[in-house]
Amino acid sequence: MTIEDRAARLRVLEKEASACINCRLHQGRTTVVFGDGAPNADLMFIGEGPGQHEDLQGVPFVGRSGQLLSTLLERVGLSRPEVYIANVVKCRPPGNRDPRQDEIDACKGYLVEQIKLIDPAVVVTLGNFSTKLLLKTQVGITRMRGQAYPWWGRHVVPTFHPAAALRNGPRVVEEMVSDLRLATQVIEQRTLPVEDAPGEARPPEQIGLFQ
Repeated sequence: MTIEDRAARLRVLEKEASACINCRLHQGRTTVVFGDGAPNADLMFIGEGPGQHEDLQGVPFVGRSGQLLSTLLERVGLSRPEVYIANVVKCRPPGNRDPRQDEIDACKGYLVEQIKLIDPAVVVTLGNFSTKLLLKTQVGITRMRGQAYPWWGRHVVPTFHPAAALRNGPRVVEEMVSDLRLATQVIEQRTLPVEDAPGEARPPEQIGLFQ
């Protein structure tokens, strides 16, 4: 699939998501925050859900957390246009609470299709919520970070949410930089053969991501 084909199919999917009323979150949204970045990115970030700034602008990670993420990318030799950024849910949960299971279920098809179309080598999960969801673990981000986990023919590299770095200071920032360097090393090495993925290798549209 060419980059133009991927971009076109993502635009179609985004248009579909913009009209979604499949869960209660649509009632309070300003805009659907679908995703942003390169349609052929090797590195994809997945956060939890949009915040206030994202809801107003329709773009993920545009507030202080997004500014920090852009700075961290620069430190490992990347820029935001080179990666793709999305969230588990596309509409802002009230009060920035965690998404509920029925909201995740209503929205998961969009994320699965994004992963399928972009086909990144590495997915970086930002924070506890998306890490636990994708890797089906109850282990916290402090213990999960710093490693690359084989996942459906690619790797997941968990790291802190940028908001945690803003709260907790330079130590967390440096640990995030270390995690992003690990992600770039995995991309460069391309060491994960399909047979190392858990279970039988299947295309992303068949993944029971959130079951």
